[in-house]
Amino acid sequence: MTNFPEDQNNAPTDEQPQAPAAELDPAERIAAEITDIEEPEDALPPVTLADLPAAMRAACENAGWKSIMPVQARSIPYQLAGRDIMVQSRTGSGKTGAYLLPAIERLDPSKPHVQMLVLVPTRELALQVEYEAKTLLTGCGLRTCCVYGGVGFGKQLDALRQGAHVVVGTPGRILDHLLRRTMDLGNVRVLVFDEADRMLSIGFYPDMREIKRYLPKRRSTSLLSATYPPHVVQLAGEFMHQPCILSLSHRQVHVADTTHSYFSAKPMEKDRVLVRVLEMENPTSAIIFCNTKANVHYVTAVLQGFGYDADELSADLSQSKREQVLDKLRHGKVRFLVATDVAARGIDIPALSHVILYEPPEDRESYIHRAGRTGRAGASGEVISLVDIMQKMELERIAKHYKIPMEQRPTPTDEDVAAVAGQRMTALLEARLRQKTGLEKERMKRFLPLLKTLLAEEEQLSLVAQLLDELYQATLHTPPPAPEPEQTSANNGSSARESRESRESREGRNSRGSQRSGKSRRDGGRPSRGEYREEPRSGDDRPARDNAPAEGSRRQDTSDAKASGPDNADTGSTRQQAETADGQPARAKRPRRRKKPAQAKPE
Repeated sequence: MTNFPEDQNNAPTDEQPQAPAAELDPAERIAAEITDIEEPEDALPPVTLADLPAAMRAACENAGWKSIMPVQARSIPYQLAGRDIMVQSRTGSGKTGAYLLPAIERLDPSKPHVQMLVLVPTRELALQVEYEAKTLLTGCGLRTCCVYGGVGFGKQLDALRQGAHVVVGTPGRILDHLLRRTMDLGNVRVLVFDEADRMLSIGFYPDMREIKRYLPKRRSTSLLSATYPPHVVQLAGEFMHQPCILSLSHRQVHVADTTHSYFSAKPMEKDRVLVRVLEMENPTSAIIFCNTKANVHYVTAVLQGFGYDADELSADLSQSKREQVLDKLRHGKVRFLVATDVAARGIDIPALSHVILYEPPEDRESYIHRAGRTGRAGASGEVISLVDIMQKMELERIAKHYKIPMEQRPTPTDEDVAAVAGQRMTALLEARLRQKTGLEKERMKRFLPLLKTLLAEEEQLSLVAQLLDELYQATLHTPPPAPEPEQTSANNGSSARESRESRESREGRNSRGSQRSGKSRRDGGRPSRGEYREEPRSGDDRPARDNAPAEGSRRQDTSDAKASGPDNADTGSTRQQAETADGQPARAKRPRRRKKPAQAKPE
């Protein structure tokens, strides 16, 4: 067995090594390396089946292997040396055996605790990895446990209590066990991310970062992914130390790479195929190209009807409206933009993750222009085309002319979409449940009888599906809220005094309203000018301003008004006659539109 340093600290830790200020961020450093390096500078030679240790050879023979696959031959030497590796390899290339075989030498069967953690995106892949692990490792005395969400904890707890050495599972359920203290990762020697790009697309990144707190710092990490978009490189920068980069898919690994693929779709089914592709791919943002304005309107209506955040861009829009739509796309306020070639000319969206061709272009050059909207500024991108039989032939001619590697992918079905949506919903619900307090969980129990009743009746399942659909749409497909408008100076305290124009405008409105209303306060009209009191405006923290002078001042105002002229005397007498002897308000004469006397105006 290969020696590996033990880590005595089993408690969760947030400590991370601090890089010197002059060094690059780990993700930036790895991005620079992964763009330029074909093999590590200190590359280790590949191995054959005959070169493997005896225990590993015996496991291969028990599994019926006559030889090992290229990804295994190249990656096993690095893992036996305890080095971190990033492997780019497609599904079916033998990558599962590539990280399971070295476990025979790396793990100690005599110690009944978790020594290897394999994170996978789905329950199906977890079960597949567990099956292969049992095939390869059982004869070596290593026990395996598979944990995933959507099922009870009972069997998983039994397997953990029996002393599982290898745990395979989804990040959400593993985090559940950690929070319940039913799993200890303090002795993990090997950490594996299998299909890291898919795990991140499902939304497991927060759970993966939380799991890191429970892992020892001394460990080796293997990351396997079919592609290396920027978010996967960032993940590697957070979990790995000077990883060796191996590519089994291409001659060189590229971060800034645009992939080209297509799905077959009958003309009358393209709209539904588009919806299924969007659900499976879950793009961060995308431009969907159509050849006609009519199809732009139709596709936009379909996407909006399905609850997607979509808008359209066609030649019918004015320049100002066009700029508004593009601005929303750039700032993430709209996710999908449906457009024609003419309308999309000159668009530059650096963070655009996908370009989808609802219809292939009518000329070859347009394909290049459409595809060029993604994969900009060092980012990865993907171009997807939906084609019928005739369009498929034209697309293949375009690919041949420009020497573009074009991959045909199986068209997703409704069952495929349901499976992916179920995985995302399970991860979402489990994450929300972990955030509930004890009292909130107690409150939830009141709905358990209703839930059992609904699940027991077939015709009532649509009610439960409705709730899940609303939560799913609100979480994944609802556009972000619009930014709140800026507060006024009176509300946010940025100015101590209201502007003169605003004050005069408000006083003018109040004065005109008082003069138009000849009714007294009892009749529902506004109060007369003499007894007007301005109430504070909504959200205004200034005190109310009383425009009615005190009783002594009122008598003085009246005498001043008489001395100043008959017009003002009339106004003063009107105020004095506002109430009758019995205290009831009397109907006042309509005052003339004159400014209030200077001595009565409050400062």
